[in-house]
Amino acid sequence: MKSKLTAVLVSSLCASCLMLSAEAFAFDADAAQALAKKEGCTKCHAVDKKKEAKSLTEISKSLKGKSDAEAKLLHHLTSGDKVKFEDGKEEEHKILKTKDKAEIKNLTDWILSLAK
Repeated sequence: MKSKLTAVLVSSLCASCLMLSAEAFAFDADAAQALAKKEGCTKCHAVDKKKEAKSLTEISKSLKGKSDAEAKLLHHLTSGDKVKFEDGKEEEHKILKTKDKAEIKNLTDWILSLAK
């Protein structure tokens, strides 16, 4: 009896943790894509194929597993650092116009989720 109760409690605890972790990593893909389009990201980046610049999926894969992935992506989207294209052309990366931290977080979470 005691072992069954323990098993039920452990199972419930595990299920609760999984639900909480899913919520912690939840993002709104549609809102992120809409923001990317609104901010002009999609002029140079496609989700899954190379355009003028790397695909968002390729960017996500390059950051996968790095402890500072979110910080690097956030810096790239908000700093205006120069980017170099394959043809040697350089230009300042566009800075996100939105200052809404939740929107920006949603966008970075979505981009980082694209690595499979």
